[in-house]
Amino acid sequence: MGKTLLKCDCKVINENFVKRYKKGFSKNKMVIDLSRLFYLLSDNTRVSILTILDGNEVCVSDIASILDMTKSAVSHQLKILKDASLIKGSKRGKEVFYSFYNENIRSILELAINHIQETN
Repeated sequence: MGKTLLKCDCKVINENFVKRYKKGFSKNKMVIDLSRLFYLLSDNTRVSILTILDGNEVCVSDIASILDMTKSAVSHQLKILKDASLIKGSKRGKEVFYSFYNENIRSILELAINHIQETN
């Protein structure tokens, strides 16, 4: 049994625009990376952690206490955020303190918050 491919059955209005974007669009690395970022930000716990870290360096224990979660569960989410280069950790003694990887993360959160406030 063959695979059925869906095709657009609409009339193209701006052919140059469509041609420019269509070639390899679904395999575009930027689109894939953006999708991954939005996927990472779609989790309440991860967004909560980022909100806590906004302007702060915070250890796992304190984040776990704020969120009323186990250190293990918070560590799991921190690893995901760190692997995606959204946060970084710095070890001080036995504790690791986490903060934003760079100021772009703060900007993303601020833009999202502004959008929500404007549309509510």
